Amino acid sequence: MSVIIAAAFLPADDPEKSLGFFRDALGFEVRQDVGQGTMRWITVGPPGQPETGIVLHPPAADPGVSDEERRTIAVLMAKGVYTALSLATKDLQGTFDRARAWVESSGAGEVLQEPEDQPWGVRDCSFRDPAGNLVRINQL
Repeated sequence: MSVIIAAAFLPADDPEKSLGFFRDALGFEVRQDVGQGTMRWITVGPPGQPETGIVLHPPAADPGVSDEERRTIAVLMAKGVYTALSLATKDLQGTFDRARAWVESSGAGEVLQEPEDQPWGVRDCSFRDPAGNLVRINQL
C-alpha cells in the first residue's frame, strides 16, 4: 500500500499575493483556480509532481466556523502563528534568492531567516508568505 500527500491547505486572505508567492517566488504551477474575490481556492504544486498540491483557500470560509472563531483565526494569521509548511529543494540558495527578490519587490511576505545550518542537521531558510504562514525550505 502506498499513501501520498495529495493536498495541503493553507489560508490565503489575499489570493493574488499568495498566488504570486507560490507561483512567482517559488516556481509552483497553478493546477486549479476556482471561485472569485475573497471566495477563491487556488491549487498550486511543484512542476513534475502532479499528484501533490497546496490549496490556497479563504480563511474560515467554512459556514460552521463562528464569528468568534473567524476573529481568532485572523489574529493568529496576523501574528504568523496559524499554520506552517515545510518544503525542500536541491538548490536552497537559488530558491532563497528568488523568493527574497520577490518578497522585496512585491512588499508581500517576509524573509525570516537566510539559509543556515541548524543544530538538528538541516540547512534551511524561512519566510512568511503574504498570509503570514510560516514557510521553511530545507536543502535536500
